[in-house]
Amino acid sequence: MTKLNTSICDILGTRYPLIQGGMAWIAESTLASAVSNAGGLGIIAGGSAPIDYLRNEIRKCKELTDKPFGVNIMLMSDNAEDLAQLVIDEGVQVVTTGAGNPGKYIAAWKEAGVKVIPVVPSVALAKRMERSGADAVIAEGTESGGHIGENTTMCLVPQVVDALSIPVIAAGGIADGRGVAASFMLGAKGVQIGTRFLASEECVIHPTYKELVIKAKDTDSIVTGRSTGHPCRNVKTKLTKKLASNEMNGTISPDEFEKLTVGSLRKAVQDGNLEEGTFLCGSIAGMVNEVKPCKDIIEEIMAQASELLD
Repeated sequence: MTKLNTSICDILGTRYPLIQGGMAWIAESTLASAVSNAGGLGIIAGGSAPIDYLRNEIRKCKELTDKPFGVNIMLMSDNAEDLAQLVIDEGVQVVTTGAGNPGKYIAAWKEAGVKVIPVVPSVALAKRMERSGADAVIAEGTESGGHIGENTTMCLVPQVVDALSIPVIAAGGIADGRGVAASFMLGAKGVQIGTRFLASEECVIHPTYKELVIKAKDTDSIVTGRSTGHPCRNVKTKLTKKLASNEMNGTISPDEFEKLTVGSLRKAVQDGNLEEGTFLCGSIAGMVNEVKPCKDIIEEIMAQASELLD
C-alpha cells in the first residue's frame, strides 16, 4: 500500500488518503468515528445545525475514536461564524468547508493548529485558498451529491493540480478503487467519498434513504435549485422531478422553491419522507449495491486501488 501513503496521510494523520464527505444531517459521530477507526478521516457535518448539537457530536466522536476526525462547515449557514469558533474551542484537528470562501476564518484556524481543507468547484477559488493558507483543497466535480459546481471531476482535478503547489483531493463520482486510481492518475493525492458511505452500516439515515441509494441506476440522480443559485444533486423522486421541471419552465420562483424545500433534507434523513424529503446523492449511486461496514468499504476500495496502481 506504499503508493497510497501520500502527503495527505501526513497532513491528516491517517492510514489512507481518504476523507468521508461532510454530508449535512447525515455525517455525525457514529459515521465519522467508524471511518476514522477504519483508517480514513471521518467528518462531522456542521450544516445548519445548532451549535449545541455539533458540540455534542464532536465530544461523542472523541469517545468513539482516538483517531483524527474533522468537521465540515457550510459557509452559507447562518451560524457559520459560531461553528468556526467551536472547532477551535473543541480542538478539532481538521476543517473542511463548502458553499463559499472561508478566507476570513483561516488565520484563526491555522493559529489554533487546525488543518484547513476547503472544497472548491473552480481553479480560481482553489488559487485563492492556497494564497489564504489552506493545507490542501478538495476539487469536487459536479457528479457529487449535495451542492455542486458545473465542472466534472475529470476536467476539474488536473486543472486544479496544475495550478497549485499544495495537495489536491479529488471528489465527485468516486465509489471504488478504480475511481481512486483514476484520481491519482489525474494528480490528486487523496479522495473524498460521500455517496458510498450512505450505504454503510454505520450511516444513520432512514432505511428508505438507503434503499433509494442501493436501488439507484446510473440515470437516477437529478439537479434541483439551479434557479436559486445553489444547485443540488438528489435522487430522482416525484418531488425532485417536479421541482426541476417547474424550475425549467419558470413556474416556480426562487422564493417558492426555498419555501418548498426548507427542512427537506432532514425529512429525508430522519423520516424517509418521499413526499417532502430531498435525498441528496451523487451520480455514482448506480455503483452502490449493498450495505457494508465502513471498515470493509474502505479496505476494499484501497486494496483495489493499490492493485491497479501497482
